[in-house]
Amino acid sequence: MTSKICISGLLSEEICSELDIQPAFRGRQIFQWISKGAMSFQEMTNIDKATREKLEAKACIYSSSVTDILRDKDGTIKLQITLDDGRAIETVLLTDREGRKTACVSCQAGCGMGCRFCQTGTLGFGRNLSAGEIVQEFFMLEKEAGTLDNIVFMGMGEPMQNLDAIRKAISILASKEGRNLSTRRITLSTCGLIKGIYELADKGPSIRLAVSLTTADPILREELMPVSKANPLPDLKKAIQYYTEKTGMRITLEAALLSGQNTGKESAERLIEFARGLDAYINLIPWNPVPNLPFSTPTSAECRSFVHILENAGLNVNLRTRRGAEIGGACGQLGRSSTTNINSTI
Repeated sequence: MTSKICISGLLSEEICSELDIQPAFRGRQIFQWISKGAMSFQEMTNIDKATREKLEAKACIYSSSVTDILRDKDGTIKLQITLDDGRAIETVLLTDREGRKTACVSCQAGCGMGCRFCQTGTLGFGRNLSAGEIVQEFFMLEKEAGTLDNIVFMGMGEPMQNLDAIRKAISILASKEGRNLSTRRITLSTCGLIKGIYELADKGPSIRLAVSLTTADPILREELMPVSKANPLPDLKKAIQYYTEKTGMRITLEAALLSGQNTGKESAERLIEFARGLDAYINLIPWNPVPNLPFSTPTSAECRSFVHILENAGLNVNLRTRRGAEIGGACGQLGRSSTTNINSTI
């Protein structure tokens, strides 16, 4: 592990204070270079030689390194990244039909939530990522794919367990001195930690919230998502209502569709009831296969039937197109070490 100060996790004024750099505009210049994707201090051509030498001796821009780059034919890119302590994470670049590019970043090494249908959940919790490590994911993806439009905290880990680092990473990426990413282009996805939803509503930042619901059947949800035992559905709905009232922002309810588990009429009706009274957008995700997990991807007919019931109830529904499955980069697949060819049933 390096003993140098990693400045990708610092704002311009912090670069000055941590490294004793003067005048203040030098910190802004360094911050701007990092935001433009500089990989070394030697690239910072408007910084004097003495300051660059000082930076080389005391600081680093990146503490993490890209171990592998996997590319799906649908345009998805997955980076396998090794952290400074040797732990591994993955981060994904998704491109939609309109060509918009979204960074799906991790906030933890592994995940302790234990959702039964998720590859990352089988890894267990390693540690939280620092703000700098999160920022590095974003800029590593931009190096591979060019300017990104959005960032979603939907990769490895539960964001509500690492809110402080996420807040700091957002302040860096949203800074007008640097990358200037609009907070309206930032989404945080939680498996339903109620305390975190209230904290995000009260303390900000004001970003888009997605809740991984999967099912509104309380018994089934406890089986599939153990977090539900301490975060029951009625209390989760109250927290979501509070968030929308506090921020004025529509939330997204996400559901991983598991064939024969949560795709029937009763499951649809329970989801309709849960969504009643919420300003919510429903995002349905046909389960992406994970080796050794006892679930199946629903057929096209199953998905269409489920969508039809929700739409007839007046809900705004999107059935997500599978992307990145062949490189283990689709939702729920992060943590796979190699590519796997998967024949889609959708």
